[in-house]
Amino acid sequence: MSVVPLPQEVRMPDLSRVALVDEVGVNERAARFQTRSIKNESKVEALHMILSMIDLTTLEGQDTPGKVRQLCQKAIHLHDAMPGLPHVAAVCVYPTMVGEAKKALGNHDINVASVATAFPSGMAPLQIKLEETRIAVDDGADEIDMVISRGAFLQGEYRYVFDEIAAVKEACGKAHLKVILETGELGTLDRVRRASVLAMHAGADFIKTSTGKIQPAATLPVTLVMLQAIRDFYYETGRMIGMKPAGGISNAKLAIHYLVMLRETLGNAWMTPEWYRFGASSLANDVLMQLQKQASGVYQSADYFSKD
Repeated sequence: MSVVPLPQEVRMPDLSRVALVDEVGVNERAARFQTRSIKNESKVEALHMILSMIDLTTLEGQDTPGKVRQLCQKAIHLHDAMPGLPHVAAVCVYPTMVGEAKKALGNHDINVASVATAFPSGMAPLQIKLEETRIAVDDGADEIDMVISRGAFLQGEYRYVFDEIAAVKEACGKAHLKVILETGELGTLDRVRRASVLAMHAGADFIKTSTGKIQPAATLPVTLVMLQAIRDFYYETGRMIGMKPAGGISNAKLAIHYLVMLRETLGNAWMTPEWYRFGASSLANDVLMQLQKQASGVYQSADYFSKD
């Protein structure tokens, strides 16, 4: 495979030096995060934090401008009967819907994220991926979620994957780049660790588990391995990298487990929307239902919440 020239400051890491993952240890530690109990005021604080970290997402072939406008209205007005709620971090759409989302969000402090690079397969020539990225950014995308070429990675073509990420990062301009590893296709935690290191050295602002189109998507063990890679990269370089688990996180209880893991692995500095996101379409509704339960003692019917 051909490669593209890299900016002078970007350097391919020596992946042979990436530490192997203790899979048994990771699974045991991830399981322990699910035993933690958070209640009362701390639970409400966690639920508010989760809402503020959500990338409210619609990525379907049947997406229309009207559906995107409706999603943006939900992002702005999560639940008007519950004052004091934070807004979500971003609305995530296909490149053709970026302009519509940008217009619908207006002056509200909510980012527009766009998938790109032939999402979800990544099976397109590099020049097409770069052009799609530039189009999304030109239309107003604040963030780009790209997919890596998993076939190349699994063949050991690490240089190609690295150079491709670096080229997309350059095409992003001022937009932040989230690099989707599609961990469900990588097969092992060792590969997840290696792909995380590769993406961060290539210029990723965030690393992200999944497209949401492949199962398994986000899991606690996979996310823990990626958080540990971020921690070690920070110790090595002093550069903070964001994390975005996506796919399969549909209820507040599970999302809280992810927050506990984030806190105990990376610390308080990462517990903001600037450095941590949830990629989700249905999570927001469950969080709102839990907040209503905390306030009133009863669950509100799902009919009171808009369908994503």
